[in-house]
Amino acid sequence: MKIGLIGYGKMGKAIEEIVVERGHEVVLKVSHTPTPEELKDIDVAIEFSRPEYAYDNLKVLLESNTPTICGTTGWLDQQEEVNQLTLANNTAFLYASNFSLGVNLFFELNQQLARMMNKYRAEYNINLEEIHHTQKLDAPSGTAITIAEGIIDNTSYNNWSMEEQGESIIPIEAKRIENVPGTHIVQYTSEVDTIEISHTAHSRKGFALGAVIAAEWIADKKGVFSMKDVLELN
Repeated sequence: MKIGLIGYGKMGKAIEEIVVERGHEVVLKVSHTPTPEELKDIDVAIEFSRPEYAYDNLKVLLESNTPTICGTTGWLDQQEEVNQLTLANNTAFLYASNFSLGVNLFFELNQQLARMMNKYRAEYNINLEEIHHTQKLDAPSGTAITIAEGIIDNTSYNNWSMEEQGESIIPIEAKRIENVPGTHIVQYTSEVDTIEISHTAHSRKGFALGAVIAAEWIADKKGVFSMKDVLELN
């Protein structure tokens, strides 16, 4: 399979290693918005850039009928437009806030725990914490937002915030520490105990592997997908 890497920073380089290990070929590596001409020979594009560039990149990719995997976070106010572009151009698109297999299993565990804890809202206070490297541009992380949304979908909480407090708001704390690939912690605390689930990434390799597996899966598909589809968690 011929893969184009749109965004060639640390994640792009980690993805390239996995692409080669799995017997595929990287035929394009760019840190600018690609042109349709550059996309001619690509089977799948993997987009890991910056929040301010993501929409422009995705627009060109999808209008060029290029199946696309996107791991850039911080642009989701335009996600519906991207989904519509995918359908209008009869191509394929998959966005994930996190491609790690472990994180996607953690998402499922988080939702199950949220359903159980919703009966005990009066006894337990919730808190969500995420820790990332100092180069991460958005806060909270896209993964933390996905975790919060999973709780909201399964409880009577209706929002999350890094600043506001309230009975229906999930508080998120974002920390930036040197050389931390990503840690996410969900805590339910009462007067007598704490229930906690957490996921700690040891390197970028898990994210990179998941992105390449998603690219392999989407190559012959049409439509808008998620990692639940790839991992058959639906």
